Amino acid sequence: MAVFTPVSLDDLTPWIKQFPLGQALALKGIASGIENSNFFLTTERGEFVLTIFENLSFEQLPFYLKLMHHLADRGVLVPAPIANDQGELIVALHGKPASIVTKLEGKSQMDPQPVHCAAVGAMLARMHLAAVDYPLQQPNLRGLDWWNETTPQVLPFLDESCAHLLRAEMHFQEAFAGCDTYRQLQRGPVHADLFRNNVMFDGERLTGFFDFYFAGCDTWLFDVAVTVNDWCIDLDTGVLDAARVRAMLDAYHAVRPFTDAEQTAWQPMLRAAALRFWLSRLYDFHLPREAEMLTPHDPGHFERILRERIATSAPELRG
Repeated sequence: MAVFTPVSLDDLTPWIKQFPLGQALALKGIASGIENSNFFLTTERGEFVLTIFENLSFEQLPFYLKLMHHLADRGVLVPAPIANDQGELIVALHGKPASIVTKLEGKSQMDPQPVHCAAVGAMLARMHLAAVDYPLQQPNLRGLDWWNETTPQVLPFLDESCAHLLRAEMHFQEAFAGCDTYRQLQRGPVHADLFRNNVMFDGERLTGFFDFYFAGCDTWLFDVAVTVNDWCIDLDTGVLDAARVRAMLDAYHAVRPFTDAEQTAWQPMLRAAALRFWLSRLYDFHLPREAEMLTPHDPGHFERILRERIATSAPELRG
Protein backbone atom coordinates (compact mmCIF):
# COMPACT_ATOMS: atom_id res chain seq x y z
CA MET A 1 0.00 0.00 0.00
CA ALA A 2 1.02 3.64 -0.12
CA VAL A 3 3.58 4.67 2.48
CA PHE A 4 1.93 7.23 4.77
CA THR A 5 4.21 6.47 7.74
CA PRO A 6 7.91 6.16 6.87
CA VAL A 7 9.84 3.47 8.75
CA SER A 8 13.61 2.82 8.73
CA LEU A 9 15.66 -0.18 9.77
CA ASP A 10 16.88 1.87 12.71
CA ASP A 11 13.25 2.29 13.81
CA LEU A 12 12.74 -1.47 13.67
CA THR A 13 15.90 -2.57 15.51
CA PRO A 14 14.47 -2.21 19.05
CA TRP A 15 10.83 -2.81 18.05
CA ILE A 16 11.30 -6.16 16.33
CA LYS A 17 13.02 -7.77 19.33
CA GLN A 18 9.58 -8.64 20.72
CA PHE A 19 8.92 -10.96 17.74
CA PRO A 20 10.52 -14.41 17.15
CA LEU A 21 12.01 -13.25 13.86
CA GLY A 22 15.61 -12.35 14.64
CA GLN A 23 17.18 -9.13 13.42
CA ALA A 24 15.63 -7.00 10.68
CA LEU A 25 17.92 -7.06 7.65
CA ALA A 26 16.03 -5.14 4.94
CA LEU A 27 12.89 -3.07 4.55
CA LYS A 28 11.21 -1.85 1.36
CA GLY A 29 8.01 0.18 1.01
CA ILE A 30 5.25 -1.23 -1.19
CA ALA A 31 3.99 1.55 -3.46
CA SER A 32 0.56 0.27 -4.51
CA GLY A 33 -2.85 0.97 -3.01
CA ILE A 34 -3.95 3.80 -0.79
CA GLU A 35 -5.10 2.53 2.61
CA ASN A 36 -2.17 1.37 4.78
CA SER A 37 1.63 1.62 4.91
CA ASN A 38 3.03 -1.75 3.81
CA PHE A 39 6.65 -2.91 3.66
CA PHE A 40 8.47 -6.04 2.56
CA LEU A 41 10.49 -7.05 5.61
CA THR A 42 13.49 -9.38 5.53
CA THR A 43 14.69 -10.80 8.84
CA GLU A 44 17.03 -13.55 9.95
CA ARG A 45 14.01 -15.89 9.88
CA GLY A 46 12.76 -15.11 6.37
CA GLU A 47 10.49 -12.84 4.35
CA PHE A 48 7.48 -11.08 5.89
CA VAL A 49 5.13 -8.13 5.34
CA LEU A 50 4.94 -5.29 7.87
CA THR A 51 1.74 -3.22 7.85
CA ILE A 52 1.09 0.05 9.67
CA PHE A 53 -2.64 0.73 9.75
CA GLU A 54 -3.54 4.31 8.87
CA ASN A 55 -7.32 4.17 9.31
CA LEU A 56 -8.21 1.04 11.27
CA SER A 57 -8.03 1.22 15.06
CA PHE A 58 -6.57 -1.15 17.65
CA GLU A 59 -10.17 -2.09 18.48
CA GLN A 60 -11.13 -2.91 14.88
CA LEU A 61 -8.04 -4.89 13.87
CA PRO A 62 -8.62 -8.16 15.77
CA PHE A 63 -11.49 -8.94 13.39
CA TYR A 64 -9.14 -9.01 10.40
CA LEU A 65 -6.09 -10.67 11.90
CA LYS A 66 -8.02 -13.31 13.79
CA LEU A 67 -10.02 -14.01 10.62
CA MET A 68 -6.78 -14.68 8.75
CA HIS A 69 -5.68 -17.03 11.54
CA HIS A 70 -9.07 -18.77 11.49
CA LEU A 71 -8.93 -19.29 7.72
CA ALA A 72 -5.34 -20.52 7.72
CA ASP A 73 -6.23 -23.12 10.36
CA ARG A 74 -8.91 -24.43 8.00
CA GLY A 75 -6.69 -24.78 4.95
CA VAL A 76 -7.44 -21.49 3.20
CA LEU A 77 -4.24 -20.02 1.75
CA VAL A 78 -3.74 -16.69 3.52
CA PRO A 79 -0.81 -14.95 5.26
CA ALA A 80 -0.29 -16.02 8.87
CA PRO A 81 -0.08 -13.21 11.46
CA ILE A 82 2.99 -13.34 13.71
CA ALA A 83 2.44 -12.89 17.47
CA ASN A 84 4.95 -11.08 19.70
CA ASP A 85 6.32 -12.51 22.95
CA GLN A 86 3.11 -11.46 24.73
CA GLY A 87 0.91 -13.28 22.19
CA GLU A 88 -0.24 -10.01 20.64
CA LEU A 89 -0.89 -9.74 16.87
CA ILE A 90 -1.18 -5.93 16.91
CA VAL A 91 1.62 -3.78 18.36
CA ALA A 92 2.10 0.00 18.25
CA LEU A 93 4.79 1.36 15.91
CA HIS A 94 5.22 5.14 15.61
CA GLY A 95 2.04 5.41 17.67
CA LYS A 96 -0.04 3.46 15.17
CA PRO A 97 -1.22 -0.16 15.15
CA ALA A 98 1.08 -2.49 13.23
CA SER A 99 1.33 -6.18 12.42
CA ILE A 100 3.68 -8.64 10.75
CA VAL A 101 2.43 -11.50 8.57
CA THR A 102 4.13 -14.16 6.50
CA LYS A 103 4.88 -13.32 2.87
CA LEU A 104 3.15 -15.48 0.27
CA GLU A 105 5.06 -17.18 -2.53
CA GLY A 106 4.68 -16.20 -6.17
CA LYS A 107 3.36 -13.03 -7.74
CA SER A 108 0.10 -11.43 -8.76
CA GLN A 109 -1.42 -12.63 -12.03
CA MET A 110 -2.33 -9.43 -13.84
CA ASP A 111 -3.33 -11.16 -17.10
CA PRO A 112 -5.62 -13.89 -15.77
CA GLN A 113 -6.83 -16.75 -17.92
CA PRO A 114 -9.78 -19.07 -17.22
CA VAL A 115 -7.52 -21.46 -15.28
CA HIS A 116 -6.57 -18.67 -12.86
CA CYS A 117 -10.19 -17.54 -12.51
CA ALA A 118 -11.28 -21.09 -11.71
CA ALA A 119 -8.65 -21.36 -8.97
CA VAL A 120 -9.80 -18.05 -7.45
CA GLY A 121 -13.46 -19.07 -7.61
CA ALA A 122 -12.88 -22.39 -5.87
CA MET A 123 -10.72 -20.84 -3.13
CA LEU A 124 -13.23 -18.02 -2.59
CA ALA A 125 -16.00 -20.57 -2.00
CA ARG A 126 -13.78 -22.52 0.40
CA MET A 127 -12.99 -19.28 2.22
CA HIS A 128 -16.69 -18.45 2.63
CA LEU A 129 -17.48 -21.91 4.00
CA ALA A 130 -14.43 -21.93 6.28
CA ALA A 131 -15.55 -18.67 7.91
CA VAL A 132 -19.10 -19.82 8.70
CA ASP A 133 -18.18 -20.47 12.33
CA TYR A 134 -15.94 -17.41 12.75
CA PRO A 135 -17.19 -15.89 16.04
CA LEU A 136 -16.38 -12.18 15.56
CA GLN A 137 -18.82 -9.85 13.84
CA GLN A 138 -18.15 -6.62 11.96
CA PRO A 139 -20.14 -5.07 9.11
CA ASN A 140 -18.59 -4.31 5.75
CA LEU A 141 -17.28 -0.82 6.52
CA ARG A 142 -17.54 0.12 2.83
CA GLY A 143 -21.15 -1.02 2.53
CA LEU A 144 -24.40 0.88 2.05
CA ASP A 145 -23.98 3.13 5.10
CA TRP A 146 -20.60 4.29 3.78
CA TRP A 147 -22.05 4.81 0.29
CA ASN A 148 -24.73 7.08 1.76
CA GLU A 149 -22.11 9.01 3.74
CA THR A 150 -19.72 9.39 0.80
CA THR A 151 -22.13 10.22 -2.03
CA PRO A 152 -22.82 13.84 -0.93
CA GLN A 153 -19.08 14.39 -0.45
CA VAL A 154 -18.20 13.50 -4.04
CA LEU A 155 -21.28 14.80 -5.88
CA PRO A 156 -19.98 18.42 -6.08
CA PHE A 157 -17.01 17.21 -8.15
CA LEU A 158 -19.09 15.37 -10.78
CA ASP A 159 -20.49 16.54 -14.10
CA GLU A 160 -24.22 16.26 -14.71
CA SER A 161 -24.05 12.82 -16.34
CA CYS A 162 -22.01 11.24 -13.55
CA ALA A 163 -24.04 12.92 -10.82
CA HIS A 164 -27.24 11.56 -12.35
CA LEU A 165 -25.73 8.07 -12.57
CA LEU A 166 -24.62 8.15 -8.94
CA ARG A 167 -27.95 9.39 -7.59
CA ALA A 168 -29.92 6.87 -9.67
CA GLU A 169 -27.75 3.94 -8.69
CA MET A 170 -27.87 4.85 -5.01
CA HIS A 171 -31.67 4.92 -5.23
CA PHE A 172 -31.65 1.52 -6.94
CA GLN A 173 -29.28 -0.05 -4.42
CA GLU A 174 -31.16 1.27 -1.39
CA ALA A 175 -34.36 -0.25 -2.76
CA PHE A 176 -32.61 -3.54 -3.55
CA ALA A 177 -31.12 -3.76 -0.03
CA GLY A 178 -34.64 -3.56 1.38
CA CYS A 179 -36.19 -6.31 -0.75
CA ASP A 180 -37.00 -9.92 0.20
CA THR A 181 -34.49 -11.37 -2.27
CA TYR A 182 -31.65 -9.48 -0.64
CA ARG A 183 -32.69 -10.69 2.81
CA GLN A 184 -32.51 -14.32 1.59
CA LEU A 185 -28.87 -14.09 0.49
CA GLN A 186 -26.25 -16.17 2.31
CA ARG A 187 -24.02 -14.05 4.54
CA GLY A 188 -20.77 -14.27 6.47
CA PRO A 189 -17.23 -12.88 6.51
CA VAL A 190 -16.09 -11.72 3.05
CA HIS A 191 -12.80 -10.45 1.66
CA ALA A 192 -14.57 -7.57 -0.18
CA ASP A 193 -11.45 -6.50 -2.14
CA LEU A 194 -10.25 -9.63 -3.96
CA PHE A 195 -8.66 -7.90 -6.93
CA ARG A 196 -5.90 -9.39 -9.08
CA ASN A 197 -3.22 -7.70 -7.00
CA ASN A 198 -4.53 -9.32 -3.80
CA VAL A 199 -4.00 -12.90 -4.97
CA MET A 200 -0.70 -14.69 -5.53
CA PHE A 201 0.10 -17.40 -8.07
CA ASP A 202 3.11 -19.57 -8.82
CA GLY A 203 2.43 -20.32 -12.46
CA GLU A 204 -1.12 -21.72 -12.49
CA ARG A 205 -0.99 -22.66 -8.79
CA LEU A 206 -2.81 -20.28 -6.47
CA THR A 207 -0.61 -19.61 -3.44
CA GLY A 208 -2.80 -17.29 -1.43
CA PHE A 209 -5.26 -14.47 -0.85
CA PHE A 210 -4.01 -11.44 1.08
CA ASP A 211 -4.89 -7.88 2.17
CA PHE A 212 -7.97 -8.70 4.26
CA TYR A 213 -8.26 -5.17 5.67
CA PHE A 214 -11.54 -4.41 3.90
CA ALA A 215 -13.08 -7.66 5.15
CA GLY A 216 -16.39 -7.66 6.99
CA CYS A 217 -19.66 -9.52 7.24
CA ASP A 218 -21.73 -9.12 4.09
CA THR A 219 -23.43 -11.27 1.48
CA TRP A 220 -21.19 -13.89 -0.11
CA LEU A 221 -22.60 -12.86 -3.48
CA PHE A 222 -21.20 -9.35 -3.06
CA ASP A 223 -17.74 -10.90 -2.63
CA VAL A 224 -18.22 -12.94 -5.81
CA ALA A 225 -19.36 -9.82 -7.70
CA VAL A 226 -16.36 -7.76 -6.57
CA THR A 227 -14.06 -10.55 -7.72
CA VAL A 228 -15.75 -11.11 -11.10
CA ASN A 229 -15.74 -7.35 -11.79
CA ASP A 230 -11.94 -7.35 -11.62
CA TRP A 231 -10.77 -10.79 -12.74
CA CYS A 232 -13.19 -11.44 -15.59
CA ILE A 233 -13.31 -8.21 -17.59
CA ASP A 234 -11.74 -6.41 -20.48
CA LEU A 235 -9.88 -3.66 -18.64
CA ASP A 236 -10.44 -1.06 -21.35
CA THR A 237 -14.21 -1.43 -21.59
CA GLY A 238 -15.36 -3.23 -18.43
CA VAL A 239 -17.14 -5.84 -20.55
CA LEU A 240 -17.26 -9.29 -18.98
CA ASP A 241 -15.21 -12.03 -20.64
CA ALA A 242 -17.54 -15.04 -20.96
CA ALA A 243 -14.85 -17.72 -20.64
CA ARG A 244 -13.31 -16.26 -17.51
CA VAL A 245 -16.70 -15.59 -15.90
CA ARG A 246 -17.84 -19.15 -16.59
CA ALA A 247 -14.62 -20.62 -15.20
CA MET A 248 -14.84 -18.63 -11.98
CA LEU A 249 -18.56 -19.15 -11.34
CA ASP A 250 -18.52 -22.86 -12.16
CA ALA A 251 -15.55 -23.47 -9.87
CA TYR A 252 -17.21 -21.54 -7.04
CA HIS A 253 -20.55 -23.32 -7.57
CA ALA A 254 -18.85 -26.74 -7.45
CA VAL A 255 -17.67 -25.98 -3.89
CA ARG A 256 -20.60 -23.88 -2.59
CA PRO A 257 -23.69 -24.06 -4.85
CA PHE A 258 -25.45 -20.80 -5.65
CA THR A 259 -29.04 -20.41 -4.44
CA ASP A 260 -32.13 -19.30 -6.38
CA ALA A 261 -32.13 -15.99 -4.50
CA GLU A 262 -28.51 -15.42 -5.51
CA GLN A 263 -29.38 -15.98 -9.17
CA THR A 264 -32.11 -13.35 -8.92
CA ALA A 265 -29.77 -10.92 -7.15
CA TRP A 266 -26.76 -11.43 -9.41
CA GLN A 267 -27.11 -8.42 -11.71
CA PRO A 268 -27.99 -5.97 -8.90
CA MET A 269 -24.98 -7.28 -6.97
CA LEU A 270 -22.63 -6.80 -9.91
CA ARG A 271 -23.88 -3.21 -10.01
CA ALA A 272 -23.40 -2.83 -6.26
CA ALA A 273 -19.82 -4.06 -6.49
CA ALA A 274 -19.08 -1.58 -9.28
CA LEU A 275 -20.71 1.28 -7.37
CA ARG A 276 -18.70 0.56 -4.22
CA PHE A 277 -15.37 0.94 -6.02
CA TRP A 278 -16.48 3.85 -8.19
CA LEU A 279 -17.40 5.71 -5.01
CA SER A 280 -14.15 4.90 -3.21
CA ARG A 281 -12.08 5.94 -6.22
CA LEU A 282 -14.03 9.17 -6.58
CA TYR A 283 -13.38 9.90 -2.92
CA ASP A 284 -9.66 9.12 -3.11
CA PHE A 285 -9.26 11.09 -6.35
CA HIS A 286 -11.12 14.25 -5.34
CA LEU A 287 -10.38 14.22 -1.59
CA PRO A 288 -6.85 12.79 -1.45
CA ARG A 289 -4.76 12.24 1.65
CA GLU A 290 -1.09 12.97 2.05
CA ALA A 291 1.23 10.02 1.44
CA GLU A 292 4.88 9.46 0.58
CA MET A 293 3.91 7.19 -2.31
CA LEU A 294 0.30 7.74 -3.36
CA THR A 295 -1.25 7.15 -6.78
CA PRO A 296 -5.06 7.34 -6.72
CA HIS A 297 -6.82 4.96 -9.10
CA ASP A 298 -8.83 6.26 -12.05
CA PRO A 299 -12.51 6.58 -11.04
CA GLY A 300 -13.52 6.33 -14.70
CA HIS A 301 -12.68 2.63 -14.73
CA PHE A 302 -15.50 1.68 -12.39
CA GLU A 303 -17.86 4.26 -13.87
CA ARG A 304 -17.51 2.33 -17.16
CA ILE A 305 -18.05 -0.98 -15.37
CA LEU A 306 -21.17 0.31 -13.61
CA ARG A 307 -22.67 1.64 -16.84
CA GLU A 308 -21.91 -1.69 -18.54
CA ARG A 309 -23.51 -3.73 -15.73
CA ILE A 310 -26.66 -1.59 -15.93
CA ALA A 311 -26.88 -1.89 -19.72
CA THR A 312 -26.04 -5.59 -20.22
CA SER A 313 -27.76 -8.68 -18.82
CA ALA A 314 -25.61 -10.59 -16.36
CA PRO A 315 -24.43 -14.11 -17.19
CA GLU A 316 -26.12 -17.02 -15.44
CA LEU A 317 -24.62 -17.85 -12.07
CA ARG A 318 -25.16 -21.56 -12.72
CA GLY A 319 -23.93 -22.66 -16.12
